[in-house]
Amino acid sequence: MTNQVDYARPRPKRRGRRAVLIIVSVVAVVVVGALVASMWYLNSLGSAYEDNAQTFEESFPEEEVRPVRAEEDESINILLLGSDDNGGSGATEELARVPQGGRSDTMMLVHVPSDRQSVQIMSIPRDLWVEVPGHGSHKINAALSLGGIPLTVSTIESLFDARIDHVAAVDMLGFTGLVDALGGVTVYSGYDQAFTTAEGFTFHPGEQEMNSEEALSFVRHRMSFPDGDLQRVRNQQAFIRAVLDETLDPGNLSSPGRIQEMVETFSPHLIVDDTLDAGTAAALRWNVRGAAGNVDMFTVPTGGSGYSQDGQWIFYQDEQAMADVADAIADSTLDEYAAYR
Repeated sequence: MTNQVDYARPRPKRRGRRAVLIIVSVVAVVVVGALVASMWYLNSLGSAYEDNAQTFEESFPEEEVRPVRAEEDESINILLLGSDDNGGSGATEELARVPQGGRSDTMMLVHVPSDRQSVQIMSIPRDLWVEVPGHGSHKINAALSLGGIPLTVSTIESLFDARIDHVAAVDMLGFTGLVDALGGVTVYSGYDQAFTTAEGFTFHPGEQEMNSEEALSFVRHRMSFPDGDLQRVRNQQAFIRAVLDETLDPGNLSSPGRIQEMVETFSPHLIVDDTLDAGTAAALRWNVRGAAGNVDMFTVPTGGSGYSQDGQWIFYQDEQAMADVADAIADSTLDEYAAYR
């Protein structure tokens, strides 16, 4: 018998996109960014972050192969990798591993334009067929196996001709730990049918309360969906919105004890580049304070699906869309592009 969850309530009004108003939260620097609402928390929260978060041994490729940022370009690009030992679709799935973490399951490029008045969070399907520098054509996820974090950064930089400033990997268990600390979250499922996961949870269209086990099952599942990983990415985006919405609730932000609990719960599941320390995270949070109500999450358009010559199931690139995204990142107009997605 499945665990039935009665979730078929009407979609609620959006709350000004407050759920994703702080980019640092999305890159898992919830730790000292979104949660540091008052500066007097900085010392204790920063210490919790520094004591628990890991640092990649290597993060970036050699400087000579990296894009050169224009002098007037003050945008910030952050690569977020989701790490999940369960692989997101079952323990038998072959996936690259994040160094010092679990198997790579999710990839997002977070863009803060030069004017700091908006934030774009762009999911990149892990099965997207791309050129991996020095290794030929592969799924984008394969860059981790072929060259770790530096080659993954180089692949993204080559794909969009955009320089990555920071990279972070987040274990999905960190987000679900936050769910426990928050006492559950309300997630909106935009899928138009009910579906049941391998763990036995049934989800219906609309708003639904989830505990940590339900949430983890929700974000990992993809077998029920005709477009597979694309719907799973949308579910992950919905879950992140829900976690941040609850995390940034004034009732939680006004409680030092709750904030400390969330930081200590989340930070052990975080791996960052060596420049993304507590002070940098807090500075990023301050820099994007004007982005409230102007944050978008979308997925890189694809050119359909099929099989590679060696028999792998892949998403082809939509070459025009990729060029448009690259131009929008360069021009700090990705918000305009995202508005039409």
